[in-house]
Amino acid sequence: MKTSNQNNNLPTDEEKLYLATTFLTALRDNEWDTMRAIIAPDAVWKLPGTSILSGLAEGADAIIRRAQGLKHFGVKFQLKDILYGLHGVTLSLHNTATRDNLILDEQVAIVCEINDGKIISMATYLSDVASINAFFIDGI
Repeated sequence: MKTSNQNNNLPTDEEKLYLATTFLTALRDNEWDTMRAIIAPDAVWKLPGTSILSGLAEGADAIIRRAQGLKHFGVKFQLKDILYGLHGVTLSLHNTATRDNLILDEQVAIVCEINDGKIISMATYLSDVASINAFFIDGI
């Protein structure tokens, strides 16, 4: 595993692991200031679908509002794996939640691009977009 930061100012695997685990811990523990500290002010988070949480969240505050929205709906996040790339990391998750007679049971990949020690972009890939469209709706 490459751990040095020798050329092109690429993030090290240690930086990637730190940012990935810090993001997940902050999400789990509602530590929004901690989350804000690792996200670039102009970062973006893309989430597929047509739900109230879907689309483009632009900026750290919007990203945190989306994370808070996931928590509001009772989503539980189980880390399956952390996958390393050249410029970032991918979180492989199993997300679950229940509400009334709705069940969310989703395989999720969040691809995080890193620059200068911060997450600069996130893109979520889902196993079942239709289920989030039904689960994340107004009025909850």
